[in-house]
Order: sequence, then structure tokens, then C-alpha cells
Amino acid sequence: MTDHILDKQRFFFAGVAGAGMSAIAQYLSGKGKQVSGSDRLFNTDANDHTKAQLEAEGIHCFDQLKAQITEQDEVLVVSTAIEDTNVEVARAKSLHIPIITRAQLLAQICASKKTIAIAGTSGKSTTAAMLFHLLTQNGIDASLITGAGIVSLIKQGKIGNCHVGNSDWLIIEADESDGSLVQYKPAIGVLLSIDKDHKELSELHEIFSIFKGNTQEHFIVNRSHALASSYSTDTALDFGKGTPNEGHHFRQEGFNIYFNVNGVAMHLPTIGAHNMENALACIAVARQLGINEEQCAAALSSYPGIYRRHQLLGTVNGITVIDDYAHNPAKIAASIEACKPVADKLIAWFQPHGFAPTKFIRTELVEEISKALRPQDEMWMSEIYYAGGTTTKDISAADLIEDLKAKGINAFFVADRNELITAMKPHFTDDCILLLMGARDPSLEQFGDKVMSSLQQQ
Repeated sequence: MTDHILDKQRFFFAGVAGAGMSAIAQYLSGKGKQVSGSDRLFNTDANDHTKAQLEAEGIHCFDQLKAQITEQDEVLVVSTAIEDTNVEVARAKSLHIPIITRAQLLAQICASKKTIAIAGTSGKSTTAAMLFHLLTQNGIDASLITGAGIVSLIKQGKIGNCHVGNSDWLIIEADESDGSLVQYKPAIGVLLSIDKDHKELSELHEIFSIFKGNTQEHFIVNRSHALASSYSTDTALDFGKGTPNEGHHFRQEGFNIYFNVNGVAMHLPTIGAHNMENALACIAVARQLGINEEQCAAALSSYPGIYRRHQLLGTVNGITVIDDYAHNPAKIAASIEACKPVADKLIAWFQPHGFAPTKFIRTELVEEISKALRPQDEMWMSEIYYAGGTTTKDISAADLIEDLKAKGINAFFVADRNELITAMKPHFTDDCILLLMGARDPSLEQFGDKVMSSLQQQ
């Protein structure tokens, strides 16, 4: 029933404001389809900005207080976050409208293009954005479907997670969290990393093995990552340690990183050694598209960054505020490591999301944070973000803070994040980084601005 869905003209998205869903909705609208959608985030006025951005892309948006799908709609698109009790799902079933998952729809879009799928438990959004910029700067107008807003697109008034290009190429994030990446058959597949996040390592290995088998032309692996490197076939396409695409002489100066690839000097206006690896992945892909290292260097030097990925919000009274999407152990550790060279003291704050996911990664999260922090650094948390739905609330962020304290870490719990800056005030120095981390919660996009405002008022 869901075959040849792209032949349909009218699509309705349940949960259209989600990062993955909104990107595909924009893509279809950009390809001339009639697209509508509802979201419980629109049940209040708090997310009118997102609604306005989607409507500016030709997508009709509704709240989800009642079913909005009609008999004129030909397809209902749902994500894994949409439960069977959702009003749109119930209405679509009563109208006998086909229901397709986001992943199934994206798989069909991928099949219609020459797709570059970026996979791994960390770095997908940044690498996809970096590659999009690199290709664009070198005359390849690739389409993009990703989960994070690219600054250059945001400056155009867009959400920033989608672009409909004129070339045959499409760049996507291949998500392992719901296992959906096994449905994609890309021309080029990239594997960045494998760390415990959402699933056990055994499950992840199975998923990434299928992803490798589904890749049609080139499978490119990060050989600097211990677990990911096991997927290498020792081809010259791989990047990282021991490959022709290895980075040398890495250094970070302020908010810039520098390294060499095959004797060519590279510079990116960002921080962290992990971003060198992301750039190496892009360079490895670019070489397959006929772009050399010198052209890569010229493009990467103007990389604009993406929203909430080590985004520099500003400096107030010696306190430099950075906003980041880090949410699993490896990402949080990498984010902390990237910030340490910038200031003498790091104050990190993290809002976990989901009670089950937090419980699942509790041990690894505490271990990675403990290893990453210096003696003078601090770790703060607020209560776990609850997005709704059915779940057991059998863990608190306060439990993780107690775990960290037991390891000798300077750790603090402030349940209500609105009280965070007041509680932190005695801990600030005239040379420190305040690193904000968290994912899934849409209001985090405004929280960084509130933090900056609070600091300015002190």
C-alpha cells in the first residue's frame, strides 16, 4: 500500500514540527507536493515561530487538539514518536488513508536521488551540514534532509534543516536510534562512530552491518574510531588513523581548529578534535565527487556552523556561553573536551531527555563525564525533559548528580532550570565557559537566549 508514495500529491504529517519530520515535509513541499501537518506543540502559542516558518514553506499547519487530516489527503506520515492512539492515526484509519513512517518515506526519497547517507551515533548533523556547505561552495547544489538547522539557511528565515537542490545528489542523516537506517540504500554511506546510545552495542552492530550491505557504491569508515573501524575494508576511501585521509598536526586556538590533510592546511571556525574527524569524512566524500583537498580547504574555512552545535552565544563579564545538542555519553564528553582549551574553568549544564533513555545510559554517562572534567570544572543538571506519552518515571537527574559526587566530581542539581543562573552565580569566574547541553526539548532553542539575558542582568 505504501509503494510509489512519491506519486501521490497530498501528504499529511502527524508531528510535523519534529526535526526529522519537518525536513521531509519541507522537501516534499519544495518538490511541488501539497503538504499539511499537525503537532501537539501547536496546541499552545509557544511554538508559533516554528509554525510560521513551516507555513512560509507552503505547509499548512494545525494544532492536534482534534484530528485535522481530511479525506482529500492521500498519505499520513508518522514518526516513531506517534502512538496508535494519536488522533490523526485514528482518523486516517477510519478514512482508509495509507499510513507510512518517516523512515519509509525517506527511503523512497533516497531511492529517487544519488544519496549520501551519514551514519553513526555521533556527528551526523554536523557532518551533513559541513558536507552540504563544502559541496555548495564547489558548485554542487545538493539537496539536504537533516535534523539540525544550518546557520546559512537560518539566516534566510528558514528552519534550516532542508534544502531542495538542482543536482542529483541528496545528503541525509541515517538515524540508528529507531533502526530506520536499514531501509536506506545510498550511493555513498559514511560511518562516523559507534557508541552506546538508545540501543545496546550488539544491536547497533547489526544495524550498521545492514547499512553497509545496502550501500550501493562507496562505504566510507572512520578508522580513528575503534568500533567503527571494524567495518573498514581497508580501502583508500576511509578516513582517519592510518588512511590517506588522515588529519595531522591538529591544534585548537580559541574558536578555531587547524590541521593538515595530505600536506594541505585546513582551517575551520569551530572547536574540538571531533570536528576534525567530521571534516575528514566530508573530504573523503568530496574526493569521490571530484573535489580536491585545496578546494575542500577553501570551502571549510567559511563553514557557517549549525544551530545548537557548539554555538557561541556570546560572552558576558568573562563568561562565554556555548549551546550544544550533546545528549549521549560520547557527545557530552566530546563537547566538554572541545570547550576546555577555551577557558580556565568549565561549568557544564545538561538536561537529560526521556526517563527510559536516561536510565539506559546512566552508567556510561557518569563515567564519560567523570573522565572529561578537570578538577576545577563543574557539572550541573536539571530535571529530565518529559515529552509526554506513556513512560515510567523511575529515575531523576538528581540520581546522576549523586553518582558524579560519589566519584569526586563538583556536581550540582537544580530541578528547575529557570533557577539555574541564580544558583550558579557564586561559581562563575572572570574566565570560564558555561556549556549548555540537551536535546529533544524544543524550548532549549530559547533557553540559551534566556541564559544570556539573565547573565546580562546580574
